[in-house]
Formats: sequence, C-alpha cells, structure tokens
Amino acid sequence: MFLFATLFYGYAQEKDSIVTYKKRVLETSEIDFLTSYYSQEGNNAAVSGGLGTEDLQDATAAVVISIPLNEDDVLTIDAGISAYTSASSSNVDPFDGSSPADPFVASSGASKQDVWSNLLLGYSHSSDSRNDIVSAKISVAKEYDYFSLGFGGAYTKLFNEKNTEVTMNTNVYLDSWSAIYPVELRPFTANGNGIANGLFLNNTITGNTNYDPIFTPFKDEKRNSYAVGFGFSQILSKKLQASLLVDFVRQEGLLSTPFQRVYFSDVANSFIDNFHLADAIEQLPDSRFKIAVGGRLNYYINEVFVVRTYYRYYTDDWGIDSHTASIEVPIKITDKFTVYPSYRFYNQTAADYFAPYNEHLSTSVFYTSDYDLSRYTANQYGIGVSYTDIFTNFHVWKFGLKSIDLKYNNYQRDSGLKASIISAGFNFIVD
Repeated sequence: MFLFATLFYGYAQEKDSIVTYKKRVLETSEIDFLTSYYSQEGNNAAVSGGLGTEDLQDATAAVVISIPLNEDDVLTIDAGISAYTSASSSNVDPFDGSSPADPFVASSGASKQDVWSNLLLGYSHSSDSRNDIVSAKISVAKEYDYFSLGFGGAYTKLFNEKNTEVTMNTNVYLDSWSAIYPVELRPFTANGNGIANGLFLNNTITGNTNYDPIFTPFKDEKRNSYAVGFGFSQILSKKLQASLLVDFVRQEGLLSTPFQRVYFSDVANSFIDNFHLADAIEQLPDSRFKIAVGGRLNYYINEVFVVRTYYRYYTDDWGIDSHTASIEVPIKITDKFTVYPSYRFYNQTAADYFAPYNEHLSTSVFYTSDYDLSRYTANQYGIGVSYTDIFTNFHVWKFGLKSIDLKYNNYQRDSGLKASIISAGFNFIVD
C-alpha cells in the first residue's frame, strides 16, 4: 500500500498562477520484521542417496527497510539470516560422531548445522504520472559451501487509467560452490591414499571390502542463472482482476550438489557400521532451461469475502513437468482483522536422471536420487490472520504499528515428506 503526500509548487506569470500536485510514492520510512520457523521429516535424504532421515529445523529472521529518498525514489534494504540444524546434512560425514553411522540417525558432528545470510539493496523510481516504474537491485548471499551474487532490474508500465499493468523483469545470479564431498570419497582425490586412508584403516568395511567408488572432483565450481519474466495485469471489472505471468530461466555450470550420494544396483555394496558407502556423487547436466506460465484471478465477492486463485504450468529440459494450483479466501472479520485460509496443490513428473536408492546403473552418464527431482504430488494447507491499522495507533518508541501477519502452513508429499512452517511479519511506520 502506498501512502501519499502532496508537494506544492508554483510560479507567477503576470496574471496567472499555476499549482501542480504531486503524490509521493512513499510518505515515510517503513520497517518490516519477518520471522519463521520451519520443520520437516521424511526418509528419502539425498545426502545418503535417497534413503535416510530428512529431519530439518530452520529458524529465519529478516528486516526490510523502505526509505523514501524524495517524492519519486525509494531505497530498500533487505537483510536476513537463517540458521538450520539438519540430520541429513550431518551425514555428509556420518562417522564424526560417537554413535555407529546410520543414514536414519543424525551424526553429532559439526556438519549438522549451518547459517545462511543475505543482503539485498533495491532502488525504484516512479515517473511524475506514476505510470512508469523502474527498479534495480543487487544482492549477496553466503553459507558455508556456497556464495551468490545477484543483480537485476524491472520496468512496469501502467495505462488505461491504471487499469492495465505490464511488467518486464530480469535477474542474473553468479554463484560459486566451495565443493564439499561425502567424507568416504575424499581419500580418492589426489594424494588421499585411497583405501589406505585412516578412515578405512580405523573402521571395518563390511559387504564388498574392495571399495572402489567412481569419483572425480568437479573442476568448475561456478553456477550462473539468467532469468527473464513478463507480467500482464488487467482490472476486468469492479470485482474482478486477472494477471498472466511468464518466466524463462537458463542455468549453466555446476548444477549437481557435490555432497549428494548415489548408489548403483550393479555394484556390490560396501558398509561401515550401518552406513552404505557412496558408489558415486550426483551427476547432472551442466545446463538447464526452465519455462513457467501462470495466471491469477482475484474476485471481490463482498465486503467480507475475497477469492484469490492461482495456476502455474512449469516445464524444463530435464524432463520435469509440473502443475501448481492454489486458492486463498480472505475473510474480513472486522475493520482490522482478516482471516485467510488457503490450499495449494502441486504435482510433477520425475527428471530423466532420477532413480531411487540403489537403482541407478554405473554405466549411466547422469544420475541423482534427490527426491526433489522425483515424481510426486504435494498438498499444502494454510491458515493466516492479519491485523491492519492504517492510523498506527499503537507505538513502540518512534515506530507506529501498521500491520501484523501470522500464518501456519502444513505441507505433505506422497513420498512421505512432511513439513510445517510458522511465519510472522510486523510492519512499522517510522514517525
């Protein structure tokens, strides 16, 4: 929501005086405090080749500051941090704990947790008529094995008395890995001593004792993504609004995840404790092209009910086709409180390179057991409540509380993955 102020200026020209009124894009600075807690469980961890615990807990906090630079320009600062504990990622090295290694048990070592942080700077400029909006952004993100630099821009045009809106946006992300491999494969790099490494000398290999994985470290650890999107929005009537969205994404570079194991059905199994030693790591093509086409239809029923619907079709050259459909029904309880139940349906086909645990062949060129690339159907149920006070009657020091938004979502895949997320947002206006 934009808050507008009026700028007066004038000049005298003999007998005439002209006064022009100009609306501000943003009246005063605003601050959003955002937080969420996410938890999931499942038994198809990609780190252990499609079999093993997927337990994960993640806590996120972010602050978004919007600052009006003048009547036309707004600067946005978005900073966030996310700390997670993952039973799955702990098994990058399942042997660094005190308990026997097991894909269904988290290792107690240091690899079980990590912190992700990001910073985004954005700038937008609106024309005097407010019919043209130009924006640009730059971002950085970092976690223990990954760094990302992003930048992008967008142009929005409104016409037909602002009943029609057309948008074009583009984004580029230049990412780099600091590749971390499953611990049992590291001895098979140059000068790693192979099977004579201390890991194998100090532990007993059962099953196939002639452990000999297929492993070559990645030479190129960069990943670049290029995205272009187009949007069209139209107010069809006083109660109906529709929009269409099209996105194209091209990715190049290291698209495999270095620490995700793969197991072959034609290779004899080797174990330490209860943990299956990797036959190889995930291998995926070094390019991917994605297309997504979607649409929204929002209908205002009356002062109490609104219906918001969304559909998207996605396809890529890895063999995945997916459908997403969602509906949200905000229900206005009072002038300040709104409840909004929601439902989201999703299904996709499997990537050409996916197979479950221990079902790949060693003769294949590409392979993954990441269930995010498998065939699955998912349902998500949500409920939210929002509080809005445009007059900001409640204050914390110099901050007037404009809105509070709380939401809970429950997510379930037919593969067995279950997740829940609780999120909260607080919007303040700086007096």
